Amino acid sequence: GRTYTEEEFDELCFEFGVELDDVVTEMQAVGGRARSVMKDDHSKVSNQQIDADMEPQVTYKIDVPANRYDLLCFEGISQALRVFLGLDSRGPDYQLVPSSPTKSIVVKAGTQTIRPFIVAAVLNDLELSSESYLRLIELQDKLHQNICRRRSLVAIGTHDLDAFDSSGPLSYETRAPTDFQFVPLAQTDSMNGSQLMELYEGDMQLKKYLPLIRDAPEYPLVLDARGEVLSMPPIINGDMSKVSPQTRNMLIECTATDLHKAKIVLGTLCAMFARYCKTPFSIEPVRIVYEHSGEEHVTPDVSGWTVEADERS
Repeated sequence: GRTYTEEEFDELCFEFGVELDDVVTEMQAVGGRARSVMKDDHSKVSNQQIDADMEPQVTYKIDVPANRYDLLCFEGISQALRVFLGLDSRGPDYQLVPSSPTKSIVVKAGTQTIRPFIVAAVLNDLELSSESYLRLIELQDKLHQNICRRRSLVAIGTHDLDAFDSSGPLSYETRAPTDFQFVPLAQTDSMNGSQLMELYEGDMQLKKYLPLIRDAPEYPLVLDARGEVLSMPPIINGDMSKVSPQTRNMLIECTATDLHKAKIVLGTLCAMFARYCKTPFSIEPVRIVYEHSGEEHVTPDVSGWTVEADERS
């Protein structure tokens, strides 16, 4: 592909309709979630060693429209620019494989009073590099701060599908804070809901999400086919199913108070990272079954739509 100077790229952004805000050389930030995975992949690696291994990189900071969540990551902005420049005739053709879901999540009635919705999908045969893995984490963080409204509307959970039992339906339900236990992400001890709330009161990143469910009589949980806890949304995922660059099959689940925005978030994540599947842009759908109402939905929706516009000279 073509190499652009900073001035040429600035002009390209202007023509495309976004603004190149700044170009800086800085160390790549590695958050706590990514650090825990990197330490597991390289036992006894310290935070200082991780920082020392990170190379300074040139970062292009681009201001994008508020409703273009696909432009919040490298994958999305590069894809959009390629279409704009005519290097690709159109965007990717996303396919549901298989077309009829073989995996399902059963939604229990208790969730309806706290976070009533869930959507999900699976990306199979992934080949993630360390860089694309970090971009996956970064995109989740950006979505959480934007369309997800700090997880109040939508909370994202990503899981290594091979690390838990998916032989039967998963469950999205609620339980009293002392009626479940699991090992949360980046921890070694199993805790119940009350203990987790106490732990994260001192966590600068997570404590701001605690009020979303802290005073509820029951907390929402995503469970595998054996009843093991995968996540306690919108606070924390379980350590058992954490995603790493070695993950080959990934479940994405989004619990929500706003179903429309949950579908957008799921669609954005699938659209950006399905390119790393062995069969690019293939997505495995998941059937969502609402036990209390009998409703069923299949997610994600990859059907296109037609937009009409007046041509102007």
